[in-house]
Amino acid sequence: MSTIKIAVVLSVFAVLAVGFSMGLAFVYAQGASVTIQPNSATLGDKAYVPNPAEVKVGESVTWTNDDSQIHTATSGAVGAEDSGSVFDSGILSPKATFDFTFDTAGEYDYYCTLHPQMFGKVVVS
Repeated sequence: MSTIKIAVVLSVFAVLAVGFSMGLAFVYAQGASVTIQPNSATLGDKAYVPNPAEVKVGESVTWTNDDSQIHTATSGAVGAEDSGSVFDSGILSPKATFDFTFDTAGEYDYYCTLHPQMFGKVVVS
């Protein structure tokens, strides 16, 4: 075997060994991605896709604003006292993202504080 082939094989082996020691975190993406759809202010429960987003305890959801308007992803229900107490993206400009890691199983409703007719859910198992 040539020196180059041996070097490549050893490099691949080293990367895999590090990956296994880190739980393969770099190989498998964990969590869910939610897209805030274009024209979402008029879409109700179709504004956030997928809806519901499903993750396991310890995984994250990443919201991406693909609309031309600003939005939020705020936990709870419109007008509830605990609204935003679990997570709140703040203002998401177009193309901005927000990540939140869920440490407890359950169902988490959320909405846009600027367009309360937009709503979604995250299911954590």
